[in-house]
Amino acid sequence: MTLTLSAIDHDDLCHGWSWSIEDEDVLAESVARVALGQYRHVARILAGANVAGPATTADHIAGATKFLSVEAGRDPWHRDGWLFQTISWIAAHQNGQGAITRAPHALKAHKGFDGMQLEIGSDGVSVVVVVVFEDKATSDAKATIQSKVWPGIVSLEAGERLAELTHETSAMLETHQHLNPELNIDTAVANILWQETRRYRVSITIGDEHVARDARAALFKNFDVKAPGDVKRRRADTIYIPQLRVWMEAFAQRTIGLLAAVPVHV
Repeated sequence: MTLTLSAIDHDDLCHGWSWSIEDEDVLAESVARVALGQYRHVARILAGANVAGPATTADHIAGATKFLSVEAGRDPWHRDGWLFQTISWIAAHQNGQGAITRAPHALKAHKGFDGMQLEIGSDGVSVVVVVVFEDKATSDAKATIQSKVWPGIVSLEAGERLAELTHETSAMLETHQHLNPELNIDTAVANILWQETRRYRVSITIGDEHVARDARAALFKNFDVKAPGDVKRRRADTIYIPQLRVWMEAFAQRTIGLLAAVPVHV
């Protein structure tokens, strides 16, 4: 697998996974494919398929190279945020087999939900779980959770952005419907109106100060207040990346380098 996911729980506060990178080249190749628009190939590989990657065009490679680069004098935050959201999408696929995971963003500054995943009931026509992703690549995990993550969750818990959530869910199910023509999308999305159906997956980069179990738990303090109810509603994933911006730049360059190995149509 591209990532190793180690289960961690913090009693009734939250549960989740600690991610670690098995092989940066393998991960970078997957991210490069997503940057080329070939996320479906990556999803097949993550599902266990043993297939060669499709060819692309020189224009695709040039576009992906520009997309993964930061112009001189510009901040890398949007690029790094996209890289992390793509890594998060890969992690979601690895331990979400059987669920419907929304395609990764094709833009670096997307204003909607960072990601989404749906679990369909045994009846095949109802959404039993809607997981909303909060993905943050940051050098200050605690401040980011308090100032950016919690307000977004509180907003959804208060019933705000439900129209947006319904729209996103409907679009995901329409894409999936060819696999199950009997799927009734209106019936399937009805359950997202119920609070207990909505779950939250907070994924964030951490440094030395939050590696220890107790420190990690403290990072997510009040998660049970922001999203009350069963602990299943509260997932907290972390990846330890010291010197985050340095690593992101090196990883982006590694990804760009691997684009050169993708076969090109002539």
